[in-house]
Amino acid sequence: MNKRPEVCVLPVAGLSTRNLPTTKVLHKGFMTLDNIPVIQYAVNACAEAGIKEIVFIYSDEACKRMFEKYYTPAPELEAKLAAQNKKELLAAVQRIIPAGMKSSFARQSEPKGNGHAILMAKDIIGERDFAVMWVDDVYLNKGGKGILQQLCEVYEKTGGIVENIMECPREDMVRYGALIGAERNGNIVKARGLVEKPKLEEVPSNYASMGPYIIPNEVMKVLPEVTKGSNGEINLTDALNLAAARGMPIYGVLCDAVRYDCGTNLDLQKSNIKLSLENNPALREWTRQILDKLQ
Repeated sequence: MNKRPEVCVLPVAGLSTRNLPTTKVLHKGFMTLDNIPVIQYAVNACAEAGIKEIVFIYSDEACKRMFEKYYTPAPELEAKLAAQNKKELLAAVQRIIPAGMKSSFARQSEPKGNGHAILMAKDIIGERDFAVMWVDDVYLNKGGKGILQQLCEVYEKTGGIVENIMECPREDMVRYGALIGAERNGNIVKARGLVEKPKLEEVPSNYASMGPYIIPNEVMKVLPEVTKGSNGEINLTDALNLAAARGMPIYGVLCDAVRYDCGTNLDLQKSNIKLSLENNPALREWTRQILDKLQ
């Protein structure tokens, strides 16, 4: 049985132009989904899966300071909330940092792509296998296992590259990485490789590479060999494909989870409406009243 990773890379560099104007001064990781910063969903998923170290890939010192401050204990704030008997707020603050979680930081000084960002964590990762999550994609499974936990359980059995995938209409596959040579067995799809954003006439399957990922350390050694892709950047997908070409298996998992896309302002609004209504019966009733008035 393979040992599940104990470290996760969270790429948080970049200008986040799709979430302007807020992201002119605030990192997109601190934009909220149902009143919780989207970065917190990723960290919570890591904690549930037993991961004890987060590596934040940041772009500049202002970006780094945001994450350092948020993931540093705040004893004065906690003492004030306790003195004011604000128990719910105190509990919310105390939940920010999962027990035993360590934060590390590595800088990506130039926007050269997500594969390049992950390579910046090489010295911290060392010889360890690792996970990768995209901050603006939130996956939740209410009452069930979290997405990273599901991927780790598959990885323990199979090894290789293990990633969350989605089955999409063919015309949508031009937006994603696509599995090559896909063979499905239950909720697991074994593949021979990946292609990033294929042309419609060249789409090899309906299985989209979405992340998160569980990645063997050998991929970190492949990343320096990856050249710029069609988007002018060094892509993680190309590194995974190169590793697969050298014999590393790829397993896509159709995870039991609901995706909340937070990548653009409109997507974030939709996800907020959906999740907030799911979680708050009083808000659902209020929304019904508002909609009745608008008709």
